[in-house]
Amino acid sequence: MRYLIEQNNLSDQIICDSAGTCSDHVGEPPDQRMNSAAMEKLNISLQGCSRQFHSLDFENFDLILAMDKENYDDILSLDTTGQYHHKVRLMCEFTSKFTVEEVPDPYYGGSEGFNLVIDLLIDASAGLLKHIIEEQVLSSFEMVHSFTSS
Repeated sequence: MRYLIEQNNLSDQIICDSAGTCSDHVGEPPDQRMNSAAMEKLNISLQGCSRQFHSLDFENFDLILAMDKENYDDILSLDTTGQYHHKVRLMCEFTSKFTVEEVPDPYYGGSEGFNLVIDLLIDASAGLLKHIIEEQVLSSFEMVHSFTSS
């Protein structure tokens, strides 16, 4: 997603972060197999280190994406009041080429699993970026429309 944001010159408008729902890999860099797949498919190196999702993320982000239904449920369980449920979506809602509902966990498989996940995330990220741009245009239009009609 960060790659697409940069390619579309939107880095000053869209903040993208990543967090896990468990603390198993906190502080670690991206998995080398995922980094290899990203390098092979996109010629990019994944940066950063893992952190755990926390309840303040609900306030700090407009959209929170879960890779699978278990993570989706884990995230929603942190929103005990239900105030932020509308912000949480599944990543695969934004795919156009794939029909899967969840991003599979490639961690215990071979390199082909990481290649599949990269392809799936490229597709979903492109759809997500399109969604964000369309929502922003709609929001701008609604603000202008409200302003001019009052």
